[in-house]
Order: sequence, then C-alpha cells, then structure tokens
Amino acid sequence: MTKGRRSRRGATLTMALAAVVVATASGCAREADDVGAAQDGGVVHVACGATEEWCAATTEQFAKTTGVKADFVRLSSGEALARIQAGKDNTEFDVWYGGPADGFAAAGDMGLLEPYASANAKVIPAQYKDASGLWTGVYVGALGFCSNGKLLKEKGLSAPKSWADLLDPKLKKDIGIAHPSTSGTAYTALWTQVQLAGGDEDKALKYMRRLHPNVLQYTKSGSAPAQMTARGEVAVGVIFSHDCMATKEEGFPDLEVTFPSEGTGYETGGVALIKGAKNPTSARKFVDWALTPEAQEIGPGVKAYQFPTNPNAKVSDKVVDLDSIKLVKYDAGAAGAAKAALTKRFDEEVAQAPKS
Repeated sequence: MTKGRRSRRGATLTMALAAVVVATASGCAREADDVGAAQDGGVVHVACGATEEWCAATTEQFAKTTGVKADFVRLSSGEALARIQAGKDNTEFDVWYGGPADGFAAAGDMGLLEPYASANAKVIPAQYKDASGLWTGVYVGALGFCSNGKLLKEKGLSAPKSWADLLDPKLKKDIGIAHPSTSGTAYTALWTQVQLAGGDEDKALKYMRRLHPNVLQYTKSGSAPAQMTARGEVAVGVIFSHDCMATKEEGFPDLEVTFPSEGTGYETGGVALIKGAKNPTSARKFVDWALTPEAQEIGPGVKAYQFPTNPNAKVSDKVVDLDSIKLVKYDAGAAGAAKAALTKRFDEEVAQAPKS
C-alpha cells in the first residue's frame, strides 16, 4: 500500500472515530436531559421575597399559564439566604424570587445558585442582571422615607427630605427600620450610607450610630416599618417607597413618601435557580416566565408598585419615576460581597449600643 493511500485511510478512520465521539456525547447529553426531566416532579418550590400577596398571585398565574404546579414560602432576604444555605445538601427550594439582588450576589459567592442564562433575559438591561447568569432582575424599587404627617405635625416637623433630617433629636425613638441581617431593605439603607461615604464603611456605621437613638426598634421584615408608621407607633419609616404607597392605599391617607436629597439606594429584585434544585426543568420554566411582561405586570394588581425590568411591560402610574429622584451608584455584586462582614459590624457596633 502506498504512503498516500495509507494516509487517506488513516484520515477516514480518524473522521469515523470523531463521528462516534460526537454521537456518543450527543446521546449522553440527551440522556442527561431525559434524566433531568424524569427527576423533575412538574412542580416548582419558590423561596419568595416579595409581598405575600405578590408571591401568591405570581405562583398562581405561573401555574395557570404553564400548567406547572407552584408553591411558595414568603421569606425576607436574610431569612431566605440562611434557609437556602442551611438546606444546600438537601434543597428545599428550586427557585429564589424577589428581594434585593445583593442577597442573590451573596448566595452566588457561597455557591448556592446555579447559573442560567434564560433567552428571555436578553431584553433585560445589563444593570439589572448578573453577567454570569446567576440572577436576573425582575423589578426595581427605590428606598425612601414613609412619614405619618399627623404625628410629624404634632412635633412641629415636616416630612424628612434628607438623611440628615433623620438625626433630628425630636425624632428620638420615632423611626422604624429593619435589621440589615434579616432584611434586604435595611441592608440597602446601610449600603447606601457606604456609597454616600465614598465607600468608607467606618463613616457609614458612624452615621448609623448617630441614627440609633432615634430608632424605636429594628424589625425583622423590611416592610414592617410601613405598618408601624401607619399605626402611629413611629413618625417615620425607612423602607422602599412602593411599600409605603401600598400601605397608604390600605386606608392610611396621612402617609407621605419622600426621598433623600443626598441620594438613595435601590433594589433590583431578582430571580435565580437554586443549586441542586430537585425540579430543575420546572425551575427554568419559572425563571423564563418571570422575565416576561405578563409576569412583571402582576405587581400593581396586588398593590406592588415596583418598576418592571422588562422594557415591554406596562408601567403603572403609581410607580415612582426613577429619573425624578437622585440615586446612588448601587453595585449589587459589591454589596453582596460585603454583606456578611458589614452586617456583623452593624450588629456589634450599632444595634447592640445602648440608647440614651
């Protein structure tokens, strides 16, 4: 046999072997997909950081739209992170939906999330999603002040319009805010102070220590101060503006929303797959659907007035115009990376301090 013929025969054999390898790999991939589908129970279990009403409306509509069963447990951001971490070896949830993205970023750093680049994420602006696909934003909400106008009038005060206004001695034990270890809302407030201080955490914590005597209590839930303000337990709550608006519509006309002139932080409410999910196929369907206009237009119907991240979703006239307020530069990834250490310092240096 000539050298040329041997060379052609060798090339033919190599191509045949390559084809076998490709076919085998494709078969394995299909087999893996089939196994995943077989293991999926046709249900999705959601750790939900939105309001109880929004969580219920969202999972119900998802089930109606897709035919996939869905249930949820309502958890604040810190609770969700702790529970997902505690169950990492035997996952309880398939999806995390709602709550500030810095919590999702922290979960990603801990290896608790599964990257997933949904095709529907292409229309979501880059600033509202993780570049590696760990989480994608479904809504945006701005932090503000929720004031009880009647109580402030009795004190001779007007609604606060700056972070400095909250330090007024007349507001001693008259401010409601959550604890940043359990609440994404409160952590947004804490990280906002870091940004206003040019990244100096010491200065941020100094401000929080000055604010401390005016805080009645640090609640577990970020939205709780809205109810405290509405009931007259405190004059001002530091919360997301949409939570104040929703509470006002429940029959509390004295509530007023204002924003700090120095600048305020905002949340990007996320959605993500949980690593080790027992229903991965259904979980991906939920993420895909959560990024659609249909899903993001549910909020206003249950008095959740956040700004949708999908540019094709209709925006309620009760949603705050983000261009009308001054926002700080909020990097959810950086906030998430700093969360554990910063909340520990807050607990030790601020929350434990005696109130004179």
